[in-house]
Amino acid sequence: MFGKSGSPRRLGHTARLAVLATAIAMGGVAIATAAVPSSAAACNGYVGLTFDDGPTGSTTALLNVLRDNGARATMFNVGQNVQNNRSVAQAQVAAGMWVANHSWNHAHMTSMSQAQMQSDLSQTNSAIQSATGVRPQLFRPPYGETNSTLQSVASSLGLRQVIWDVDSQDWNGASVSAIVSAAGRLQNGQVILMHDGIQNTRDAIPQIMANLSSRNLCPGMISPSTGRAVAPDGGGNPGNPTTPPPGGGTCTATASYPNVWGDRYNTSVTVSGASNWTVVVGLTSPQRVTTTWNGTFSWDGGGTVMTVRSNGSGNTFGFTTMMNGNSAARPQIRSCAAG
Repeated sequence: MFGKSGSPRRLGHTARLAVLATAIAMGGVAIATAAVPSSAAACNGYVGLTFDDGPTGSTTALLNVLRDNGARATMFNVGQNVQNNRSVAQAQVAAGMWVANHSWNHAHMTSMSQAQMQSDLSQTNSAIQSATGVRPQLFRPPYGETNSTLQSVASSLGLRQVIWDVDSQDWNGASVSAIVSAAGRLQNGQVILMHDGIQNTRDAIPQIMANLSSRNLCPGMISPSTGRAVAPDGGGNPGNPTTPPPGGGTCTATASYPNVWGDRYNTSVTVSGASNWTVVVGLTSPQRVTTTWNGTFSWDGGGTVMTVRSNGSGNTFGFTTMMNGNSAARPQIRSCAAG
């Protein structure tokens, strides 16, 4: 249904970004494997590429184009579509994309009661988390229609409302050149609206990426704190992104939870395939890490994304997390890179 409604490609780097991430929730164990490109020139800014209304029958083709052009994007998924296409939603995360909430069935939500809004967004969150293992942190209202009640409901569910700065008009039959031209207006921190399932949009991606590169801009994630595009996984200075980490190559990070108490739990992460590594771990607010060991730890501004680097203490690191009322969530391993 169409309507208005992630690691950056390094500048000068034309190699294909191949990301394979698998999250397995069984016996308290999650595994993720990722291949990342080697470091090239730094990015001077980030933009948010977003695609609404998926997953669709064309999502696999879209993911292939994004991967081939070294791009990560945010997928604002419709809950009903996720429920009917669970494997495709999983493929979005496996390809390194971020998944977000775009309502259950793309209805005009401002005509709903508060209770209906709450049910709609909660149901969509549950479908996405059940399919992908990722709890959405972003919400885009269908057609861009919102009001204070909807924003309040979204906030109560831990969702940041994200509209857009640039409308590609792909939903309105825009040509490839028009979509490319629209993306050319993007500035650092801004977000563009595009849609899953449109051939012209897929055809425009190589030119969009080439033009962004020529302007020293890279695709980034959308911050749950500000709604603006930032370095992927919250990497601090846009001119010196920390994710993907320098180097290249692959490794595997396996997480287990050996100790769980009423208010906190320990996570133990073992890295294989590299002795020098960087692992990015995502937490679910309001959970917070209080103690760490056997690694060099750094954080994004929101305190929900942790980057851990080897420090000579071996290939196993760990941390203690306070639940702060959220006993169900566990950390998500977002990437593991050698070097």
